[in-house]
This record gives sequence, C-alpha cells and structure tokens, in this order.
Amino acid sequence: MTTPHLHSPTLLKPAKPVGIIGYGAYVPRFRLPAKEVARVWTGKSGGLPIKEKAVPGLDEDVITMSIEAARNAMKRAQIDPSDLRAVWVGSESHPYAVKPTSTLVAEAIGAVPNTQAADWEFACKAGTEAFVAALGLVGSGMGKYAMAIGMDTAQGKPGDALEYTAGAGGGAYILGPAEEALAVVNGTFSYVTDTPDFWRREYQKYPEHGMRFTGEPAYFKHVTSAATHLMEAAGTTAKDYQWAVFHQPNTKFPQRAAGQLGFSMEQIEPGLLVPVIGNTYAGATMIGLTAVLDIAQPGDRILAVSFGSGAGSDALDITVTDAAPLRAGLATKTQEYIARRSEIDYATYVRYRGKLALK
Repeated sequence: MTTPHLHSPTLLKPAKPVGIIGYGAYVPRFRLPAKEVARVWTGKSGGLPIKEKAVPGLDEDVITMSIEAARNAMKRAQIDPSDLRAVWVGSESHPYAVKPTSTLVAEAIGAVPNTQAADWEFACKAGTEAFVAALGLVGSGMGKYAMAIGMDTAQGKPGDALEYTAGAGGGAYILGPAEEALAVVNGTFSYVTDTPDFWRREYQKYPEHGMRFTGEPAYFKHVTSAATHLMEAAGTTAKDYQWAVFHQPNTKFPQRAAGQLGFSMEQIEPGLLVPVIGNTYAGATMIGLTAVLDIAQPGDRILAVSFGSGAGSDALDITVTDAAPLRAGLATKTQEYIARRSEIDYATYVRYRGKLALK
C-alpha cells in the first residue's frame, strides 16, 4: 500500500510581482431595517443580527452594480480600458442563466473586443476566485491588466433567517504590475473540501442551508485553515497585519474567526460591513477589502479571507504602497456609499425583489 505524499502548504505566488492597480465598490441606496423584517415575520424587534441591509432598486442587478464598481476601479487605476486583457465577474446571482454578465460589463467600460471575459461561480467566494485567477493571468505575463469583480443581489426565502442578512453590493479590482500598484499581493492560499452546507438546485428560486452545519465544519474550518496555512507559509502571525477582512455572513462568524486566529476587533472593524449593508455574498470579502484600502496607509499589511459554501476559502496577503492614499480619493469611497441611504418598508422590498408571484 502506497503512503500518500505529505507536504507543507506553500503560497500561491505569481511568477512576477503583481498588485492592485485600482479598486472600486458599489452599494445600492435602498435599506431594509432588520426590525422591519422582524415586524412582519415575528412581531418582535429585539436581538436582531444586523441593523439593516442594502436592497437593489428595480433598475439594478449584478450587471449594473458591477459596472458601477468597475468604473470606480478604472478611475483609481487611470489606465486605458482597452488594456484590460480580462474582465471576470464572480456572483451567485447572475441575471441570466445563459448569457454572460462579464461581456456586458466589459462593453460598458470600453474593454471590448480584445479581452477575455467570463462569469465565475463558487457561492460567496466567486469574487476572490476571479481575483486569484486575475493574479495568475497577470503574473504569468499573458496580460498586463485584468479585472476581477465580486458582486451579488443576495437571495433569501421570505421569512427565512437569510432574509435579515442577505444584502447587495460588491467590489471590483484591477490587477497589474506591482510597480504601478497601490497594494502588492504577496501571495494567496486556497483551502477547499466537498462540504455541502448551502446549495440551490436548478429551477429552485431560493437556496437551502444546513443551519448550524454552516458554522462547523463549513465556515470556521475553511476560513481558519486558509488563513493559518497562508500565515505559516508566509512566516507571519496576526500581529504582522494592521487589518484583516473575513467573509461576513453575519456579525458573529467573522468576529469569532478573527479571535481564533489572534486578530483583534480593531483590526477587523473597518472591513466589517455586514451590520449596515448585510451579507453581499460573492461581494462580501471584496467590498470589505475596499473599505480597508480606503483608509490604509503605506506599509500596512492586510489579510483578507473569503468563504464560499460547498465549500472553500481564499486567503490573500496584501501590502499597501505609497500610491494608496493618493488614489483613494479618485472615486467614491465605500463608506460614502453606505452613508447614502433611503429606508424602505417590507412591502417595497417585496416589490423591488419580485418576491410576490402574480402568476
């Protein structure tokens, strides 16, 4: 019997240095308070998991929101869109079952026709999945710039616990040569297993979830394993990072994961956006990172870890350069989107999200 070869995990690193050239976020204006969901379904308003969540308007979907985030990324990158050799959009709520989101986004920002375009899926880590692929494309020398987007209009069955937290929004990133970057990607690490904690079969309108199973062995096992392996391979500890961003399906999970890994609340607070915009699924880690980059200073080191049900995590190790503070003000900041809000009631939410079937 052959013994499996065991080896120490190593960082995924591009052949040549790559960094973030530009980034951008988008959050819809409309907000549904958690107390409004509780009023309709429980008649109570105490002990709620979040304050409110972002809700897309009637004219918004993953395509339109991705375009807004991509335009913000382009403003910060200050490059010609025709130089983008890939436009990749990660989401679990693409508007079309058969028709790419990515081609529409590429068309809107002027990146067509000489670019690669594709839609990515892996539940909530589809955005970081596209990010790692873009890192590899640029790092291999196949293209100078590549765009990766994580964006969602999250889904939740009426009355389900997800309805409190399933928000909308996300972030876009342009990867390019490290010498032009506002933040250099030191390396990544991915950890995946077949753990069916959350799923939606074809023709089902809403996803199902494994309740407590989504915490252990799903979320915590994958997030902490990806982060631990990355830090071991990089020779770092939590103290070496000024900031950390963890996937945020709710407020408790990222805080608990951070504590297990040795991070403080102060390190994760700037990227912890779920209390005010909800869980943006494929956009959650991506938009949390944009909020940190908005305030990060040269030399700051950032750890970002996504989680996608099914299940897997991507961990990213990033160091901020002198260009970051200069480019942060070139586009709308994430907190500015969060501050721009219009409250809606549950009936308006039902109409905006098409939750009432008329036939």
